[in-house]
Amino acid sequence: MTWAVNSCFVTLAILFLWRVEEIAEACSCSPAHPQQAFCNSDVVIRARVVGGEEVDAGNDIYGNAIKRIKYDIKQIKMFKGPNQDIDAIYTAPTSAVCGVTLETNGKEYLIAGKLETDGRMHVTLCDFIESWETLTATQKKSLTQRYEMGCDCKITRCTSIPCTISSPAECLWLDWVIEKSVNGEQAKHFACIKRSDDSCAWYRGAAPPKKDFLDIEDP
Repeated sequence: MTWAVNSCFVTLAILFLWRVEEIAEACSCSPAHPQQAFCNSDVVIRARVVGGEEVDAGNDIYGNAIKRIKYDIKQIKMFKGPNQDIDAIYTAPTSAVCGVTLETNGKEYLIAGKLETDGRMHVTLCDFIESWETLTATQKKSLTQRYEMGCDCKITRCTSIPCTISSPAECLWLDWVIEKSVNGEQAKHFACIKRSDDSCAWYRGAAPPKKDFLDIEDP
């Protein structure tokens, strides 16, 4: 009987550790407004993906080989980044460790990511990566005219009512409570811009239907 109980505990312990490892390997990201993604990224480019392959990226501290997926790209425009063209981006090999899967048939993307110390651009599932054709006119315009103007502002995501801001330099992001989506009207059609008095407010670009959160609209 004792042996059976001990065996049961061992089995449960193994299952528990396996579950912990599985959870640890999962990729989890905090939703970000496109403006936040722009401001937090080292590099933001429009590019065409033309190829991809698995490559070695050195060894970890235990001597095990580190694999990465290298995507060859043709840079079309750089919105933010170093004074050099980016010809490849790197990502983890699986989505479990935040690896990104891109189409390699020449599809165009907006790609935001980090610049590593060796000059390579690295991207994860937590970065803002979207098909160029799915971006709204406001999002495309904001990449060159709006988002950077609001990088000193803080966008606070509201997850349930009531929610408030703690500073005039914040914009309240209400997409989740209004539309149950982080890709709602504010994400698609608004940018949070700093005013002359250092407060921040939402500005609308292209003309979607007006919402309750609208502060200022383009003339």
